[in-house]
Amino acid sequence: MVEIREAIIDDLPEITELFRNTILHINSKHYSEEQLNVWASGADNTKKWTARITKNYFIVAELDGIIVGFAYITQGYYLDGIYVHKDYKRQGIGAKLLRVIESQVIMAGFKEIKSDVYKTALPFFDDYYYDVEKKQLKHLKTETFDNYIIFKTL
Repeated sequence: MVEIREAIIDDLPEITELFRNTILHINSKHYSEEQLNVWASGADNTKKWTARITKNYFIVAELDGIIVGFAYITQGYYLDGIYVHKDYKRQGIGAKLLRVIESQVIMAGFKEIKSDVYKTALPFFDDYYYDVEKKQLKHLKTETFDNYIIFKTL
């Protein structure tokens, strides 16, 4: 059974590996190899990941002692990341993470949740009644990505 808990610093290696592998394996149908490598290289910035875990509401989904997904919010209402391990897709893990995150946003007193997501994630968020506010270009190092600002009224 998948359990959701708050992330701790000791989770950092599993979180960054999951981040890198998910990007490289799941997003290849929408982005070039160069784009994927630049995006996945974000896993190398341990200082940034440490700050994400310690300063934000950051949760992990754990199954049999293995982290199979994670999500975190910033500013109380901004979903800054949600990722599920490539081998555990379509098992309700993303939905469970999203429900917990949305509950946290409501408990923090916000009436809306926002995020900016990559093309691959749009169908997932559409299934949970998120609307696209606008399409944008996101710049990471040397690459530019199609990206979408999405929101949902809670």
